[in-house]
Amino acid sequence: MAAVAGYVDAVGFLITGGYFVSFMSGNSTRLGVGLLRGLDEALLAASLITAFIAGVVLGASLRRVRKRRPEPSILTLLAALLALCGYLATHGLELPAALLLALAMGAENTIFAEGGEVRLGLTYMTGALVKVGKGIASTLFREEPYLWAPHLLLWLGLVAGGALGAALYNQLGATALWFAAGAVALMAPASLTIFPRRGDQPSQPQDF
Repeated sequence: MAAVAGYVDAVGFLITGGYFVSFMSGNSTRLGVGLLRGLDEALLAASLITAFIAGVVLGASLRRVRKRRPEPSILTLLAALLALCGYLATHGLELPAALLLALAMGAENTIFAEGGEVRLGLTYMTGALVKVGKGIASTLFREEPYLWAPHLLLWLGLVAGGALGAALYNQLGATALWFAAGAVALMAPASLTIFPRRGDQPSQPQDF
């Protein structure tokens, strides 16, 4: 999922000419700069941030409606949004496609949630890199060796996805989004075996 986020963000970055569809810290900086340099820049950054927040609201709402097993529903929604983005972008509607990409990436961040709180950020890696640094320090002092490795892999997944997204966009244009939609569509049924059904009670042994 981190690779998908990097892939989509790279394609969105290239479509919009330097704005992000999953990395809202970057868009927040662009919003601040745009307030001084030009209203158009600020409006685009603000629109992407708003769409991202709306996606989080949408994903979090799905988790409440589909309490027992929300992940397949969120992934199905994500695949549908990415497919729609691919259609819009390939038909010259880059701005609506970018806004829907931001909406999709906001929803993606609600896949790994517990108790109403996101426990694994998929589209922002600053926290993961901080944990890598802290983990390396712990390893140097022989306290908790190698706990940084999963966070490093998460970051590498995002970077690898971004590189792949940029490469395919250079070859195929916005059509590259269809590959992301297809990948997420395959993840939706696979998630049925990965995520447990909420509220299931362990089976009780029966007397015969």
